[in-house]
Amino acid sequence: MRRLIVTEFMTLDGVVEAPGGEPTHPHAGWTMPYGTDALYAFKLRETMEAESLLLGRKTFEGFSAAWPGRDGEFADKMNAMPKLVAASGTGDLGWNATRIQGDVRTAVADLKEGDGGPILVAGSATLVRSLLVWGLVDELRLLTYPVMVGGGLRIFPDDREKWSFELAELERFDSGAVLHVYRLAGS
Repeated sequence: MRRLIVTEFMTLDGVVEAPGGEPTHPHAGWTMPYGTDALYAFKLRETMEAESLLLGRKTFEGFSAAWPGRDGEFADKMNAMPKLVAASGTGDLGWNATRIQGDVRTAVADLKEGDGGPILVAGSATLVRSLLVWGLVDELRLLTYPVMVGGGLRIFPDDREKWSFELAELERFDSGAVLHVYRLAGS
């Protein structure tokens, strides 16, 4: 059985949109002042441990435009990893990616039942919200930055359901960013 790990850059007010400078938000790039060597080392370790990526359409489009032209250990891993994308359509996605065929919930559940290493989900707010509701997330890695941006995309469902998690890890970076790693209680 494979673990599905959601990793998100998040503001204090829960926004995950435009952490790296994407043009979708007036405060895009809000993570930039808080990067540290230790934080980048964590992201590299996390990526190196993953066997594949699961992405929503918008995140896939952003990543596939940004990463193929880069080099280095992180970029090499991002470019080489197989990717599964929740996107409609039939055309070839390129960038070592396969489009989910049929029901996304069933396809992800089947993927988790297979053999292999961790499946990493980055960004992909709409997809993550669904994965949480469907109970398919094994671990949440929330890298919270000491900034509020007043609104934007969030990953948390607004369905009044209660979900209990256990704090598995906590790390504070010198910039004030904090990594919270949560696992579903009882799993």
